[in-house]
Amino acid sequence: MVSIDGLGDLWDRLFSAQPDPPPLLVLLTAVAALVVVAVRTTWRVARNAVTIAHEGGHALAALLTGRRLHGIRLHSDTSGLTLSAGRPTGPGMILTLLAGYVAPSLVGLGGAVLLGGNRITLLLWVAVALLLALLLLVRNVFGALSLLITGGVVLIVSWYATPQVQAVFAWTSVWFLLLGGVRPVFELQRLRSRGRMPESDADQLAHLTPFPALLWVVVFGLVNLFALAVGAVLLAGPLLAEAGIPL
Repeated sequence: MVSIDGLGDLWDRLFSAQPDPPPLLVLLTAVAALVVVAVRTTWRVARNAVTIAHEGGHALAALLTGRRLHGIRLHSDTSGLTLSAGRPTGPGMILTLLAGYVAPSLVGLGGAVLLGGNRITLLLWVAVALLLALLLLVRNVFGALSLLITGGVVLIVSWYATPQVQAVFAWTSVWFLLLGGVRPVFELQRLRSRGRMPESDADQLAHLTPFPALLWVVVFGLVNLFALAVGAVLLAGPLLAEAGIPL
């Protein structure tokens, strides 16, 4: 049986603020995340994390709009599929389609809010909880393995790593989601221009609304760039403080 003191210690561990990271850590983690996103070899592997957030966004929107969620599939080529049932038209379907491409950046923005308050432990535990929830929804072996590996890494870092390692991991991960949420939008439009994604989220939204697919691609991009800009300001707090610029 968990004691009151034990629960209090757990509460303090989760919600207490850690010290500000060194400004150099903020800068180096941003550069590291940018390299991972920009270099094709690393991006092909790391993009799986973006796909997890993308499909999680579809799933959450489907649940919140009252659709029946049948499951998520994640594939080794970094593509994914979220299956839900309900009206094929209307606000629920539109919001479900809209949520995918903006989800990684919005998750990154949420992480930046937590890191802006130095809630590193809380961020890591929230990430573990979200990955566990997605694991219950995944319906293929590769997807389950991806979530188990990703969640296992986050859990090990949150439980066993030193505060310094946790800070590096947390800042790099959030920078990655903010930056990595932007690249798929450009990839989407490039593939669409070549006729290779006729049933993309943007094209499906165009069928359900009066607006063309290109406009929806622009909406994805603007939302993600806004999240990147706001998140970058939050993450760069220690750098701005050192430069004497208040947030």
